[in-house]
Amino acid sequence: MIKISIGADHRGFALKKHLINHFQEYAWSDQGTHTDERTDYPLYAKRVCQEILSGQADVGIVLCGSGVGMAIAANRFKGIYAALCWNEEVARMARSDDGANVLVLAADFTTPEQAVALVKAWLSAEFKGEQYQKRLEMLDNF
Repeated sequence: MIKISIGADHRGFALKKHLINHFQEYAWSDQGTHTDERTDYPLYAKRVCQEILSGQADVGIVLCGSGVGMAIAANRFKGIYAALCWNEEVARMARSDDGANVLVLAADFTTPEQAVALVKAWLSAEFKGEQYQKRLEMLDNF
């Protein structure tokens, strides 16, 4: 069973809860936040990335208002490839072509139905490897 680490700030809290409830076939590691009170997104991006890098989770999902902050925070970690996705094709390609191991969602601009479709598309894709892997290695050597 795939284990997904998930984290959100206050703006992504409700959508995070929706995804966990919708996808009960996955093992979730909820890294917070656990309320809709104002909080800072970097805290949750860090927790999710640390779980992936330590092998405690297979992939991650992070959510904030625009998604941009979470993408910036997550991509600070070597070995993390976070992609802000806004449609199903981008989500599939983020995983298959770019090896994205963290899906970033913009909670203020994504409906619960859209979020479900994005997660399905992203999780259904497989990384192609080969020349795409070389690009990830280039990134890790910056």
